[in-house]
Amino acid sequence: MVLASRTPYEIIAVDDCSTDATPQILARQADPRLRVIRHEKNRGKGGGIQTALEQARGDVVIIQDADTEYDPRDWDKLLTLYHEEVTRNPNARVAVYGVRDLSSQPLLGHLGNAGLTLVTNLLCGTQLRDMETCYKLVPTQLMRDLKLKSRGFEIEPEITAKLAKRGVRFFQVPVSYKPRKDKKLRRIRDGTKSLLALFKYRFGE
Repeated sequence: MVLASRTPYEIIAVDDCSTDATPQILARQADPRLRVIRHEKNRGKGGGIQTALEQARGDVVIIQDADTEYDPRDWDKLLTLYHEEVTRNPNARVAVYGVRDLSSQPLLGHLGNAGLTLVTNLLCGTQLRDMETCYKLVPTQLMRDLKLKSRGFEIEPEITAKLAKRGVRFFQVPVSYKPRKDKKLRRIRDGTKSLLALFKYRFGE
């Protein structure tokens, strides 16, 4: 689905030490926009984002999980809103988040996402509807300036808290979402890490 889109200037696929057929599948792709980077050791979602960010050459970046939960056809929505806001106010620091309909999530996941978003809004003064969304469009240099450190799923609150501390204006647009049942996410453990990360990056680094 990602390669079918004509939107991106480049696609950076980070193979995070996969043990399945991922390397072979990526090797068969001939799209000139695709650049593949392999980790010899697993570094988690945050590590993958940091690796891709080091190599990114475009003006903005959009994070895309390597599953079928999100539809890359929604990228245009994020980009359109971003360009509208930047055109309206060229000096503004802007980030665009894709907002999911989480009603089809398991109850624990739904409550966890809602709770983390609520805490984010209380701590950071934001009005987000889905802090944990994968779809975050951020200017590349601004994303690099965050100096991201998280290795796991707590990368999401780290990004958001650091953007908020820099006075970034958040804009949001609905995106499609089909939750998987066989997720690597361990809701209680990873949710707790994300909650702690919110406090850490809001009041610390």
